[in-house]
Amino acid sequence: MALTEAIPGVILAGGLSSRMGQDKARIRLGGASLIDRAARRLRPQVSALAVNANGPVLFEPGEELPVFADLDATRSGPLGGVLAALDHTKRGHPDASHVATVPTDSPFFPGDLVARLSRAVDMPERIVAARSPSGPHPVFALWPVALMDDLAEWLASGGALRVRSYLERHQAREVAFPMVETPRGDFDPFFNINTPDDLDAAENWLWVLER
Repeated sequence: MALTEAIPGVILAGGLSSRMGQDKARIRLGGASLIDRAARRLRPQVSALAVNANGPVLFEPGEELPVFADLDATRSGPLGGVLAALDHTKRGHPDASHVATVPTDSPFFPGDLVARLSRAVDMPERIVAARSPSGPHPVFALWPVALMDDLAEWLASGGALRVRSYLERHQAREVAFPMVETPRGDFDPFFNINTPDDLDAAENWLWVLER
């Protein structure tokens, strides 16, 4: 099946960022915060945009977005953010069958991410996630709103918090994205920033990718 209805998007920014020692959403890369970079990259691909975060989010003036927290204060990792995104979509966008999610710490994800994922949806309750040559990227995904109750039950019953475990349960499809060819060599568009060294590497790649 082809998704013809509008697809809203959610940036998942509810993690603890323990390896960075600070809120990733506020980290600046090339003069812009990671949350603003994610928003600018995802906004053209979706019908509406919001942020899942468990604390205050700072936006550049004019870039403000709706922010909502996890439904459960126990912190269920990315799946807790996905559940909150499904709930937000069901309440605010009742005609949407899926919601697209991306993390806040991968500033170079593809500009055709949502379009390509949506083309791979072959049934109403199919989850579709991204993959690149470096491996799967399960948080870059389209999630069926119809699975909200199932995911809530999975988390409440002590199901694995690992996103890939839930994807395997539902036989999610993967869409392969190629490496980006640059004068410096191939680059994985799903490169994510987990440590200060990763941030340094992202700064070094920025001028190559955005020139």
